[in-house]
Amino acid sequence: MKKIEQLQAYLDDQSIDAAFITNPDNVFYVSGFKSNPHERLLGVMIFREAEPFVICPQMEIPDAKAAGWQGDIIGHVDTENAMDVLYRNAQTRGVAIKKIAIEKSHMTVDRYEALSSLFGSPSFVQLDDQLNDMRVIKDEAELEILREAAALADYAIEVAAGTIKEGITEIEVMTEVELALKKRGVTHMSFDTTVLTGSNAASPHGKTGDRKLQQGDLVLFDLGVVHKGYCSDITRTLALGEPDEEQKAVYDVVLQAELAALNAVKPGVTAAELDQTAREVIEKAGYGDYFTHRLGHGLGVSVHEFPSIHGSNDMKMEPGMVFTLEPGIYVPGKVGVRIEDDVALTENGVEVLTKFPKELQII
Repeated sequence: MKKIEQLQAYLDDQSIDAAFITNPDNVFYVSGFKSNPHERLLGVMIFREAEPFVICPQMEIPDAKAAGWQGDIIGHVDTENAMDVLYRNAQTRGVAIKKIAIEKSHMTVDRYEALSSLFGSPSFVQLDDQLNDMRVIKDEAELEILREAAALADYAIEVAAGTIKEGITEIEVMTEVELALKKRGVTHMSFDTTVLTGSNAASPHGKTGDRKLQQGDLVLFDLGVVHKGYCSDITRTLALGEPDEEQKAVYDVVLQAELAALNAVKPGVTAAELDQTAREVIEKAGYGDYFTHRLGHGLGVSVHEFPSIHGSNDMKMEPGMVFTLEPGIYVPGKVGVRIEDDVALTENGVEVLTKFPKELQII
């Protein structure tokens, strides 16, 4: 309940009567209960001066208890108006609720209007920044889980390296990788596994398809797992057979950009400075127009979370932050290369969580 207490202290400091958290990742972060409620209502109601409760579908109450939530759990069934159930149970706390903190980036208009109507038009403030500030610094227990998640991502790339061969399709490789992970106990990927071959890899967010691998292809793998509620995210680009000179040149530039960014990671460096460090390497090599996305993003309960590592973010990096560094070059119709690591900022520098070699692997 430590995180609940932190939020209650925040509510008290800001004179906010209650907070209603609905983003499933934030629900997990503060309660330990991981759920995908689909269209049904899931949330944690936290009060400045009363005990909190979880609200979830009635059928998930046993799961919430098993997850370790010690407070009240309010269930609702499909024939009920879940927002009415929320209101009735909030009223039992016997506190006046005139100001409510919500996640404005997640709250639907429908639920916002219901809260406003049921609670008598309270004022609303956003809770997003406070939750981001809490989640962005990982404690040692979180770091250990993230290390384990990264090790599983490394294993996936090992499997991929042993699977690729001439004539196999992208989807077949993806299937082999995910099957191997399932045998290791992984039930969920942190996003759709990406396997892109040849010119397909020149699309930064390309979709795995039925293209067959050919000799001379570069093969881009972007994947991650959900492990104990936390995510990993790795990208490696491997070669099937000897790559040509342009492929080698592009790969080397991306590798140097990623290493430059890694070497620049230290307490006090800004996200913008990290992005610019990698971008300058790519620009000097003449490929600046082909690095078309930010350098990286925060990593934790969500695979993409605060902060965003881009050229306009002057946020200073602090020990305990975990984020990705993933420069890439994408020359349409020709070649695509990305190299991505998960890194944790420490008092002394950086711990690289993903360990699979970054030097070009020729299969």
